[in-house]
Amino acid sequence: MKSWIRLEWLVVIAAVVVLLPLLFLSPIGIANNGDFYRIMLAGGIDFADTGESYHDKYFGYFHAAYHYGPFSVGSYISSQIVVVFAAGMIGRLMNAEQFDIRILAFLYSLLYITALYVLVKYNKERSVLFNTALIFSMSLIFLDIGYIAYFNSFFGEAVTLIFMLLTFGFALALTRVDKPSIWMQTAFFLSAVCLIGTKLQNAPIGILLLLLGLRFWKLRADQAWRRAIVAWSTILLLTTVTMYAAAPSELKHINLYQTVFFGILKDSPDPAADLKELGLPEEFKVNAGTNFFQPDTIIKQNDPRILEALSSISHKDVLLYYTKHPSRFVQKLKRASENGMSIRPLYLGSYEKSAGKPYGEVSYTYSGWSAYKLKHMPNNLGFMAVFAAVYLVILGMEYVRRRRLVRQKLFLETLLVLALVGMFGFAVPVLGDGEADMGKHLFLFNVCFDMMAVTGLLYVVWRMSKLLSRKS
Repeated sequence: MKSWIRLEWLVVIAAVVVLLPLLFLSPIGIANNGDFYRIMLAGGIDFADTGESYHDKYFGYFHAAYHYGPFSVGSYISSQIVVVFAAGMIGRLMNAEQFDIRILAFLYSLLYITALYVLVKYNKERSVLFNTALIFSMSLIFLDIGYIAYFNSFFGEAVTLIFMLLTFGFALALTRVDKPSIWMQTAFFLSAVCLIGTKLQNAPIGILLLLLGLRFWKLRADQAWRRAIVAWSTILLLTTVTMYAAAPSELKHINLYQTVFFGILKDSPDPAADLKELGLPEEFKVNAGTNFFQPDTIIKQNDPRILEALSSISHKDVLLYYTKHPSRFVQKLKRASENGMSIRPLYLGSYEKSAGKPYGEVSYTYSGWSAYKLKHMPNNLGFMAVFAAVYLVILGMEYVRRRRLVRQKLFLETLLVLALVGMFGFAVPVLGDGEADMGKHLFLFNVCFDMMAVTGLLYVVWRMSKLLSRKS
């Protein structure tokens, strides 16, 4: 008996039912922590009330209404700029006096629903049990307010989430059809370019996605397919390199300061020795444990001495330091794991001031998954290591069993890359920004963890459905 509606449209309906009230009717978002402005400028968007107090503008209240201003991309490069620019242009057509951030949320929602549609369409099975688990897990986890609240903000996490799901949705789709099309290959690579182009932190995963894309060479033998693979792989590589090369010098300085002073030197038993090993003056030890934005440092963060000293090192030196001192790196990973189950920054308010909620009030509407993770999942390195180990062992067993089937091998390799991206998403913030705002910087890791959790659940259900079908 055929279903009256295709399964992939059920997740679309579920998404509309959840997104409509939360993002558009009684909008919930995330307050500005000071990071919005450089992205707002790309869309020619400015604050609605230039005289608004610092207290009301930052941290406590989400803002839906903005005004327009001059366009200025500046030196900050991000794929998010494209979406924000489009939202700004649409906003001008709808209302030339005021920009409503829900226009941006609408564009994000369209892309996100597409990602959910692709993931369900190309991963559903003939098992009712499996398909029920697929729809339930996707709706519970990826429609959680912890994720979708980012859509009503100018944070780059919204773009990371969307293109992470799109990239792996199309990657899995390529392995699930008999003869994948050029448009599907293009969609995978374009999504991957947008994902690594979101922010500098995502750039390292460009190499992983490049290797995965090259593996799709085997899916078709015709010249058109393989020429497209080469062309898109080149674009993906150039994007990865560009993200590093074009990063503003100011941003590089901030990241290095955080990595050294709020990373290596934070809780160090001998800051002077660490500075000496990094080739930095020992006099900087008085700033050990400080972050770039705090006002009470003994030596100012932009002091010419610090600027000159940090310009002589790079994150390669930081990586080399942790290679020589693995116990210190593990210490930092343990610190990161304490923040590893938080999807959104709970110190930022969810409501507009006009809603009458207390300053900094956070919405927990449709937050079952994010609340469960935060309150009940172990937030320690041991749990995360065991989770990853079980995932990889099962993946390896299945890979050995299916090693003669090209498409199934590539399907499993895609799931392997997912795990590796998660590992990068866990380690890179430590290497690139020390212990600064770890809850927010571990967002990519959270997305990967949740995708792996869904994969694990579906694997168990798939094995159960196979067992039940044999018994019947």
